[in-house]
Amino acid sequence: MAAASEQNVEFVQTGYGKNMVKVLFIRREGSYHTILELKADVELTLKTRKDYLIGDNSDIIPTDTIKNTVHALAKIKGVKSIEQFSLDICHHFLTSFNHVLRAKVHMEEAPWRRLEKDGVEHAHAFIFSPQTCRFCDVEQNLGGVPVIHSGLKNMKVLKTTQSGFEGFLRDRFTTLYDAKDRCFCTSVYSRWLYNKVQDIDFDAAWKCVKDTIIEKFAGPYDRGEYSPSVQKTLYDTQGLVLQRVPEVDEIEIVMPNQHYFTIDMTKLGLENKDEVLLPLDNPSGNITGTVRRKQRAKL
Repeated sequence: MAAASEQNVEFVQTGYGKNMVKVLFIRREGSYHTILELKADVELTLKTRKDYLIGDNSDIIPTDTIKNTVHALAKIKGVKSIEQFSLDICHHFLTSFNHVLRAKVHMEEAPWRRLEKDGVEHAHAFIFSPQTCRFCDVEQNLGGVPVIHSGLKNMKVLKTTQSGFEGFLRDRFTTLYDAKDRCFCTSVYSRWLYNKVQDIDFDAAWKCVKDTIIEKFAGPYDRGEYSPSVQKTLYDTQGLVLQRVPEVDEIEIVMPNQHYFTIDMTKLGLENKDEVLLPLDNPSGNITGTVRRKQRAKL
């Protein structure tokens, strides 16, 4: 078989790295401890491709070294947030080696929450509380500005009323009835792009986006808020996020519509007033949208 260099082929993209690098970082301030557990996927792209072309490994930074570097940087730099730590990792590889063209980090934070009783926080004990998964993606090219995304996923929310779906297009295959009132359940995925690198409170920004998604989904606590479609709720949420978090330029939200259908109990001689419902794992509707701030016209 002819060598790749002799074939009519060219590289589109290359990269390698270490996945699932785990760290538990403990900040000890006297008897008061704070923790952040993370797992990181680190990928590097090198200037040369001789490892692919001729099997020359002399430029490869071993993936075991990448793992050790993540551990060492946690000690040297500390871990303030997963976004800042991802920036530290990218900066290290791009400044420590002159043949690294690109560094990319995907990082997830484990959802530990400090134990609390009667408004008093425990000094050093935590409970695993997986309401949602926080993640980030940071990518930087040699000599370039980092591109930072934050996000959340697997945030499952449900409301039992104040949701409907009516007036949709019908054709000969449509069997769905209008729904004036229904259960609305979804598992939210969201990912947003920051418009700057420095002077961002990543923790505060992430919390604001999360709280805004919940607020627009649920509405006021005493009466809720009607949703005529998942699309409308999704769009209203995005607009409010961009209004509240000026550091965010673009936001994607995905809301799969996880269905609950009222079980017909007439054959059992029972009247079911939307009290007993059947959860359906699939199929499910999937609604997605990405919005960004309008680009200013260039003079």
